[in-house]
Amino acid sequence: MAIAEQLTTSTEALGSRIKALREAMDMSLRDLAERSGVSAPMLSQVERGETSPTLQVATKIASGLELRLSQLLRLDEGDSVSIVRCEARRKGPTTVTGHSYELLSPPLPGQRAELSRHTLAPGAATGGAGDPPVHEPGSRETALVEAGAVTLVCDNERFALGTGDCVTFDADLQHHFENPGKEDAIVLAVVSAGLRRS
Repeated sequence: MAIAEQLTTSTEALGSRIKALREAMDMSLRDLAERSGVSAPMLSQVERGETSPTLQVATKIASGLELRLSQLLRLDEGDSVSIVRCEARRKGPTTVTGHSYELLSPPLPGQRAELSRHTLAPGAATGGAGDPPVHEPGSRETALVEAGAVTLVCDNERFALGTGDCVTFDADLQHHFENPGKEDAIVLAVVSAGLRRS
């Protein structure tokens, strides 16, 4: 189906999808309007299915949601399996010395969990200036130490973890990992949005 046909044949579904994605990113209509350059009244009409966005408007909305137009329209989702090849991993935007990471999961719209692989040089830590912020409220993180040893500091408590150890914690609390060892440490982490356990 052509993109223009996709825009006109599923106006209501597209509107619902835009609203769900916006809310999942904890954005108001005004926030999305600022990020996309599309007015809040126009966004509201699109979300309610009252109007079909032009190709230009849909492209701007997708950009405001940090998606490609094909992702917004789900043109990329023909298969039920998504593979991220090793050479296609996205590098995380960190500027902290000694910490690098890759995003291993595909950037699918509406996805509520993300898998990443972190490499910490000896003496390095995550969570410094330039690293991603604390996750959204209600998020949980599960981390597996693939190699080396790390210390998790979560809400001012310290937890020593060795190769093969796995930890799950409330990711909306202040936290970071440190490498106290003499070799690189590798940590696989899954962050999922959701309700916090009481």
